[in-house]
Amino acid sequence: MAHPLEDPQSLPTELRPYLEELVRRTRTVCGPHLVSVFAVGSLALRDYRHGRSDVDVTVVVEPSLPGPALHDLAGALAHPHLPCPAAGLELVVYGTDFLSRPSAAAGYLLNLNTGPLLPNRADFDAARSPAFWYAIDRSVAHRTGLSLSGRPAREVIAAPEHRDLLAAIRASVREHSDGEGHLADNRVLNGCRSVVFCRTGRWMAKRGAAREVALAEEDFRPLVEAAVGSFERPRSSAVPLPAAAVRTFLTWVQECVDQTARESGA
Repeated sequence: MAHPLEDPQSLPTELRPYLEELVRRTRTVCGPHLVSVFAVGSLALRDYRHGRSDVDVTVVVEPSLPGPALHDLAGALAHPHLPCPAAGLELVVYGTDFLSRPSAAAGYLLNLNTGPLLPNRADFDAARSPAFWYAIDRSVAHRTGLSLSGRPAREVIAAPEHRDLLAAIRASVREHSDGEGHLADNRVLNGCRSVVFCRTGRWMAKRGAAREVALAEEDFRPLVEAAVGSFERPRSSAVPLPAAAVRTFLTWVQECVDQTARESGA
């Protein structure tokens, strides 16, 4: 029997049985070493798009979790052994000893990517990964993490220092400027989210952030609205966006992040 979620009404109906089973399997593998399971990313920000969004989950365990359990967990949750109804599952496992202090490092014990539209990958060496995505995700989780099981996110996840977070945002914008491996609409919407965070100190859902940028920045409104329209479609039918316009927009986003860093002394 699946373990009941703590707040199932906050989750899309398409995902509830899947997340219940994910929590049950995680409890079975980790046993008393399990501290918390959170939904993060688009689920926590209430902007999940079925057929487009990934399911983002953070698992917190005690440092005493036996090492083989991480490999067992990766196997138990891998698609199609546990069929993922979303585009993919991005699950990160951290130890409480790492999460208790602010950090700019990746710091994970397991990074699992799996699902119908994601290549299966289980990584156990955080030193091999760019750290900036994980610092951003932990900031979002600290502020908005949706509890599926265990202790609340704010009790177990320390937010990165502001200067480290701005450096992580800057690095994410640089990666999106390169463009490789990212859909153009997602690059633009992540840029909007970065700008809104720099201006307000709040993490917003991508489409909400895009609306704010489109209203405030008339020159970029057509591109941002086109990105939102593409984001409404499945990944397989995403609409191409003008490459030069995307690069110009992301250069402007970089300038916004740099300005915020200068003004804050970071």
